Amino acid sequence: MTVKYKVRPKANSYGFAIGILLIDCSTPFIPGDVGNASTYDYPVLYKTVADVTLERLIEQGDESLIDNVILAARELQEMGVRAITSDCGYMIRYQQQVADALDIPVILSSLVQLPMLELSVGRRQKIGIICANKERLSPKLLEIAGLKDPGKVVIYGLEKQANFRGPILDETGTLEPEKIELEIVAIAREMIAQHPEVGPILLECSNLPPYAAAVQAATGRLVFDYTSLINGYCAAAMRKPFIGIY
Repeated sequence: MTVKYKVRPKANSYGFAIGILLIDCSTPFIPGDVGNASTYDYPVLYKTVADVTLERLIEQGDESLIDNVILAARELQEMGVRAITSDCGYMIRYQQQVADALDIPVILSSLVQLPMLELSVGRRQKIGIICANKERLSPKLLEIAGLKDPGKVVIYGLEKQANFRGPILDETGTLEPEKIELEIVAIAREMIAQHPEVGPILLECSNLPPYAAAVQAATGRLVFDYTSLINGYCAAAMRKPFIGIY
């Protein structure tokens, strides 16, 4: 069979599996972070969204930014990516509008995994969420993510953890992974001690995947995050034939 490839007019390079919208912030992106390209075993393409700062996105919940987000997402789509995500869980605010505006799958937040997790646990279990800022993770945002029963989640925030808050929320510019890991593991252990009914744990923040293994080791729970979401969509976009023995 002859295969024909056509020029994609607005692409200057090809072969990107996932497009990632970056918010306008100054945070060191270490390996494992959504914003670090070496986190992935496949090519990803980044695009910073103008004016989407931490203040306007998380603190203000600025709805007027939607046009900027859609514009950047369309640019990634025109470059040929197969799905589009972002590097902040609170981008869930724009999930439906961006999905409506594009022709490819949109998974702006790790929180879009909530409906799957909600269906996967029994009546006696709950889903643990560790997020950047508990106060800002409103019931409305969880509803946008597709959560049907607000009582099925237990939420703990990291906004009062000094080593996390400095580089991630206050953009101090210096990040110490070992100290952040200690804070997150302590929060995860506290969650399980106070709520033993918690089954799977979902890490909302895109800066948290580097600590997922430590959280799992400390709690024994399944741990979901941005990378579990993105890897799943990449696998769906680049299926390979099975080779084995029958």
